[in-house]
Amino acid sequence: MCALVERWGGLGPWRRWLAAGARGRVLDVGCGTGRNLPHLPDTTVGLDPSWPSLMAARRRAPRARLVMADAEALPFRTASFDTVVDGLVFCSVPDAARGLAEVRRVLRPDGELRAMEHVRATGTWYARWQDLIQPAWTRLSGGCHPNRDTESAVERAGLSIRREDRRAKGTLRRFAARPVHTPAPHGRV
Repeated sequence: MCALVERWGGLGPWRRWLAAGARGRVLDVGCGTGRNLPHLPDTTVGLDPSWPSLMAARRRAPRARLVMADAEALPFRTASFDTVVDGLVFCSVPDAARGLAEVRRVLRPDGELRAMEHVRATGTWYARWQDLIQPAWTRLSGGCHPNRDTESAVERAGLSIRREDRRAKGTLRRFAARPVHTPAPHGRV
């Protein structure tokens, strides 16, 4: 099924875009079964909370470093990644705000989040429909919340979406975001 969605849903080129801009030390947060891993640099760490998914990822990328953990509590030092890749992840993270704050924490100051997400619809009727189906959809899909406003959550986490990299296709979004630099309080360096 996923392969059909990749091909017919047009996700293949967006996944290639995710990987093409990844540089340095890379974290594939919520790597799932590893669809992104073969396209990412050897310096990539794949992270997922599901052991069966990580075993499938191992088959796709036998040499990848894989870590079992939740996005809300990343087991890495602050500022330890140049790039974080997110391929349809934060709709399913139970506490997306906390997970995105963790992404912000592990990114280096000049780092970049490269994301592909489905988001809350902008049209009123479609957004209402997403709200209506959300409880059942979330139970049936393994935690996916089709009505999350992920782009706003990314910006609330202290990341600025680069408009020149943003693309929209229905409720799918592709974007790159960088940490927002906040000035030190007056008198501190």
